[in-house]
Amino acid sequence: MTGGRHYGMDWLRIGAFGLLILYHIGMYFVPWGWHVKIAEPIDWVTIPMLASNSWRLPLLFLVSGYASAALFAKLGGSGAFARSRSSRLLIPLVFGIVVVIPPQPWIELVTQHGYTRGFMHFWAHDYFRFGALEGIILPTWQHLWFVVYLWVYTMLAALLLAAIPETARAKITAIAAGALRGWRMLVAPLALWLLIYVLFPTHDETHALFDDGPSHLHYLVPFFVGWLLRVRPVLFETVARYWKMALLIALLAFAQIAWIEWTWPGNMIAPEEVSSLYHLARLVNGWTMIVALVGIADRYWNRDHPRRAMLAEAVFPFYIVHQTIIVVTGWYLLRAGVAALPSFLILVAATVTGCWLFYLIGRSIGWLRPLIGLQRR
Repeated sequence: MTGGRHYGMDWLRIGAFGLLILYHIGMYFVPWGWHVKIAEPIDWVTIPMLASNSWRLPLLFLVSGYASAALFAKLGGSGAFARSRSSRLLIPLVFGIVVVIPPQPWIELVTQHGYTRGFMHFWAHDYFRFGALEGIILPTWQHLWFVVYLWVYTMLAALLLAAIPETARAKITAIAAGALRGWRMLVAPLALWLLIYVLFPTHDETHALFDDGPSHLHYLVPFFVGWLLRVRPVLFETVARYWKMALLIALLAFAQIAWIEWTWPGNMIAPEEVSSLYHLARLVNGWTMIVALVGIADRYWNRDHPRRAMLAEAVFPFYIVHQTIIVVTGWYLLRAGVAALPSFLILVAATVTGCWLFYLIGRSIGWLRPLIGLQRR
């Protein structure tokens, strides 16, 4: 393990989580299914949403892989690494499932399935049923599925690192890094994604862990590329040479995505050959945009700022609470019949305010810190 702290990757992580929050605000307006929806969804909003749809989650796993590799180097062993990751991920996961998440399925049941009971009755009698209610499995981790998947991937990494001798590890990482040097940085991960799609063309993500194998394969690719970027920082030289080309390819691929969505909006079924082009364009856009963003972070953002450490610490608490704030606020907006533009502005203001309050209050109370994903003092 070589290389110091890369501030650009910190900023990329902060930006990726910020984008995720904005994306979930957008889910209130698009025709796609979600926990709560505006009375009249807006078709054209799908196009700006699709601008990040194919790469926002893989990017999160890439920056998480990078951060995990840095933590492993700091702790110096698989056991300490596994214990640290488990406490930092599983404790807030349980807290989120028990305390933060429940308003989301309750509002979905009320608005979409005719559930008539109040929230407290739902939480006390229906939420912990460990079964289905109107097709919703309860209790649920909802958007915290990312935490579950990340914990599994870090435990897999810990097991591999514990099982493989250090000399063999160095050879494996050298071979893997060599497979990503030069133009192969653009092609090799994308080829793996294409292979996964060819083998499992009809798979839809479930976020249910055990029946989501193709999604795991899809996300493990960027996770371990991110790990390699930390282990072999020389790969940033390759990214520096190719990120502009990657950005151009990503924009061209998104043009295809936007054209197809504009021509066959909503639930309209496109011809089979167009559908195949759509999925191919999404994969190309997804990986090349990730390479471009890493290149931009390396070139322009690799510098510290007085607020960086606080923002880097705040993103996990923000992630834990943000969707519940959006869903609850959206529910009140729906009941009040608020129009789209003021709804968007209110959702942004309420989410930003609520996330900061959740973080600032939680960080100041010792016993709350581990519950919201922060280290103990």
